[in-house]
Amino acid sequence: MKNHYPGVLPKAHLWIDVLLLNVSFFLAYVFRFDEASEIFQNQYVNLLLVANLVWILIILTLETYKISRLSYHFTTQLGKFFKAVAVHASIMMAFFYLFKQGEEYSRYQFLMTYCFFCFLSILVRGLAVMSLKLYRQAGYNFNRFAIVGRGDLAKLIREFYSERKELGYRYYGMFELSDIHSQISEIEVWIKEKQLDYLYCCLNEMNDDQVREIIKIGERHRTQIRLVPDFRGFMTNMATIEYHDMYPIIQVNTKPFSSFNEQTSKRAFDLIFSVVVMILGAPVFLFVFLAIKITSPGPVFFKQKRSGRWGEMFEIYKFRSMYVDADKMGLQHSKGDGDPRITPIGRFLRKSRLDELPQFINVLKGEMSVVGPRPLFKYDVDMLMEAEPHEFQRLLTVKPGITSIGQINVGYADTMAKNVERLKYDLQYLKSYSIVDDVQLIFRTLQVMILGRGQ
Repeated sequence: MKNHYPGVLPKAHLWIDVLLLNVSFFLAYVFRFDEASEIFQNQYVNLLLVANLVWILIILTLETYKISRLSYHFTTQLGKFFKAVAVHASIMMAFFYLFKQGEEYSRYQFLMTYCFFCFLSILVRGLAVMSLKLYRQAGYNFNRFAIVGRGDLAKLIREFYSERKELGYRYYGMFELSDIHSQISEIEVWIKEKQLDYLYCCLNEMNDDQVREIIKIGERHRTQIRLVPDFRGFMTNMATIEYHDMYPIIQVNTKPFSSFNEQTSKRAFDLIFSVVVMILGAPVFLFVFLAIKITSPGPVFFKQKRSGRWGEMFEIYKFRSMYVDADKMGLQHSKGDGDPRITPIGRFLRKSRLDELPQFINVLKGEMSVVGPRPLFKYDVDMLMEAEPHEFQRLLTVKPGITSIGQINVGYADTMAKNVERLKYDLQYLKSYSIVDDVQLIFRTLQVMILGRGQ
């Protein structure tokens, strides 16, 4: 028979967490006061009651237990749980402050409650996810599904679930539509016999009348109809669906970091990281400043026009690593250690990438980001516009950075081939953004600096 209990797992997690909250409170009380019987004789009863009410309110507001088969992962559930715990702890502390009862309760007991609660909940979630995965792989707790369509899209749907047996979907066949009048009735008999939970409809193989008829069949037999459009080949960007009245509008993300959250988090990270580096790195800045001043006549800083976001030109700041008027020697790109234009101290600065430290000023001014594709000289811009015009213009939709995937993997690009190779690496950065990815790239850059592999 069909799976009629899709809400059992969320309810189980909800009540188990409520139980664990109370057990954690009780254990923390025993650890703090040694005599558990006192819990029924003092103000901690009221505190426990408030804690339970606040927890119920929070999980209902945040929809902590809104679970689907695709979203039931250990990390996803932990993220939702810790978010609820953080809000709960904040409200409880506000309760202590507003009602001036902070001195009446043990802070140690308060902290121990959350430690026990987090530990027990993590343990329960880990066991639940592992047990459910093994249970479904063994062939239990499954949903029956079939597909209308026989093309490549239908095969992709089938392969998706066959490779993820832990999701608990069992395949019951494909059905190809050609004549609506003779085959819709056959599909209804098929759905009834197989007791399908889900029917996937490949829209690229169906017309509007066929879709309407199948939806009606799904309503009669309580079978969920899932309509699958075919966007392969032209929708490679992340997309979001918005509802304008009753019409779903698919917005293709053609501008990376265009959402408010992404822009805010990336800019906040850039500012905080740059300020910290410039404060903690002040002795290094001073050392490099004096070394350049003593070993080579001329200005300490070097400024050059580079291409920024949307192709707008700006002045990039670097510690000078070449002799003054080095451009008169006629070389377009650096030729490595044998380049006669580079000063002795300049070679060390380039290898360690310390010559790029002043670019944090560009970051503070908003012209650059800490992580992003490298800002290019006009010579390289013209080269890439000739070789890969569309891909390069995609790269110009984000701010250039002090370091990037391409800079780490390819390094200095002095030929067309290297520029194109670095471009392909940098395009990977546009697919998704997270602060974690930025931090990982910064650590990889530190390895390059320490090992002296910069150019």
